[in-house]
Amino acid sequence: MENFYMFVIMCVLLILLPGPDTAIATKNTLSVGRTGGFQTMFGTCCALLIHTTAAVVGLSAIIVKSAIVFSIFKYVGAVYLVYLGVKTLWALRSRKITPEITTESKYEGKSCFKQGFLTNLLNPKVAVFFLTFLPQFVHSGSDTFIPFLTMGITYTLLTAVWFLFYIYLLNQISAFMKKPKTQRIMEGFTGTILIGFGVKLALEKAQH
Repeated sequence: MENFYMFVIMCVLLILLPGPDTAIATKNTLSVGRTGGFQTMFGTCCALLIHTTAAVVGLSAIIVKSAIVFSIFKYVGAVYLVYLGVKTLWALRSRKITPEITTESKYEGKSCFKQGFLTNLLNPKVAVFFLTFLPQFVHSGSDTFIPFLTMGITYTLLTAVWFLFYIYLLNQISAFMKKPKTQRIMEGFTGTILIGFGVKLALEKAQH
């Protein structure tokens, strides 16, 4: 592996860019609470570890090179994101917004984990990222098993650190976030963003 520190810097910059994972974490933190945000983060990180394993054994290359497989992942992921966005907007419309966020139930926690996990796992762009970004930091012709594994775990850990900070920050300003008007605006915003990400993913073209 070469330029590991440059790899870490690039990962931090990429992780800070808002995406579907951030939108899901925001939605669940605001609607369920800090525990919901952490459940979402854990689901996202588990999916990243699966992407790492796929990259190590070469499965991601199949997704990237096969237009059919890529399209299947793309459209399933897009539909799921749109579903979450519509569900968020519908819940915003159908329920009464109370001054306090409701207490998380055991089912909500499982749902938050599932949403974080599926949002990341069903995004073929993550597979494309691993197969196009990671090789840039490996010596040509060298064995990629250990370098890919190290970089994948590093990216996952950096993602976890960022979400821990982000969720903690949201929780710290929870008094402001729990205001009915603020909650309504944020849930409407994140629901719209999720639909937007779903449409964008559906229009994504396979790379060969």
